[in-house]
Amino acid sequence: MSRTVMITGAAGGIGRAVAERFVADGHQVVGVDLTDPRVDGVTYLRADVTDASDVSAAVREAVARFGRLDTLVTCAGVTSGNPLHRTTADEWDGVLSVNLTSVFLCVREVLPVMMAAGSGSVVTVGSVLHRTAAPGLPAYAAAKAAIAGLTRQLAVDYGQHGISFVTVSPGWIRTSATESRLDGTGDLNRLRQSNPLGLLGDPQQVAATVAFAASADAVLLNGSELVLDAGASAVSPASLLRDAHRQRMGLPPLSAGE
Repeated sequence: MSRTVMITGAAGGIGRAVAERFVADGHQVVGVDLTDPRVDGVTYLRADVTDASDVSAAVREAVARFGRLDTLVTCAGVTSGNPLHRTTADEWDGVLSVNLTSVFLCVREVLPVMMAAGSGSVVTVGSVLHRTAAPGLPAYAAAKAAIAGLTRQLAVDYGQHGISFVTVSPGWIRTSATESRLDGTGDLNRLRQSNPLGLLGDPQQVAATVAFAASADAVLLNGSELVLDAGASAVSPASLLRDAHRQRMGLPPLSAGE
């Protein structure tokens, strides 16, 4: 059955892949961003998801055009930061505003629509970095941890209305932004070696998981967090640093990089 799906951050690497996946699955897709994702079949609504009035206007426009709003996927986010002692209040507020407050504003706006319909699904995009921290990203880690907690809370509060909530938390995903930052450093190869499968995910794999998490078949996942890191957070980092341990796991020796 065709649904109306709203995706924030639809012009980004993961957001664009999610939009393309829902279009391919035959759904009506509304892409919300400050930049047009330029995906065939996506209705683009320009909005700042950190601004309550922009979010409200975008939801009203989507409902006016399609008469319903069945699924929300919150992909909008930024990755930036400094160690906490060098993080300014403005920097902290900026990261939390895009990564966390935008989720609050968007979910708050779509809830009355879904409650009136008696059904709906919300997929929030978190990050594995609130489970296994990376240096220098305190605001980002705090925002992503809060997303997972907020999603669980919403699953409890609104399940009675037939609305499901799931967090999808990717690890390192090979987006164009990731490649541009890491190309030539050898880090892409080292990141592949940091998980038991020896690979990096791609945006299409994340999109496939999001599409399933938003579907009626995944209703029992309500309140869950799905971690997409190829097992990186399941293995002790020390076991990947010594070649003897890697051999025991059937992994190749560490190489210098790409």
